[in-house]
Amino acid sequence: MDITVEQLAEARLVTAQDQEVPVPATLRYTAADPLAVFVDFPAEAALHGEEVTWTFARALLDQGLRAPAGHGDVQIWPYGRTRTVVEFHSPHGMALLLFPASSLRRFLVRTYEVVAGGQEDVADVVERGLSALFGGV
Repeated sequence: MDITVEQLAEARLVTAQDQEVPVPATLRYTAADPLAVFVDFPAEAALHGEEVTWTFARALLDQGLRAPAGHGDVQIWPYGRTRTVVEFHSPHGMALLLFPASSLRRFLVRTYEVVAGGQEDVADVVERGLSALFGGV
């Protein structure tokens, strides 16, 4: 059964002038891709005026809520007691967003209620990834 968890989150984009601009985001998790979490941003919040989805490991979110985690495109770390930084890097630049830590924790707990940690069907994920990569060859 493919169960999806979605949760709205009010992120705050930190600008080059150190201002915080509210940005709506949707946190999403699906049992069909149990190792990943998705963060969807609407077109009005994106650089090129098109919806943007970032995908990264659920384990990264879990680790980043407690201590600095991640290398490369997505990095996450606690910021004070009540917020968490999620930093996204792309060829077009970098975005630093602040999320309420409680919101991210609540979302993470809900994902573990759908698929417990360590119970992910990795074989199915690998099979789908290989099929997508090789296009059914």
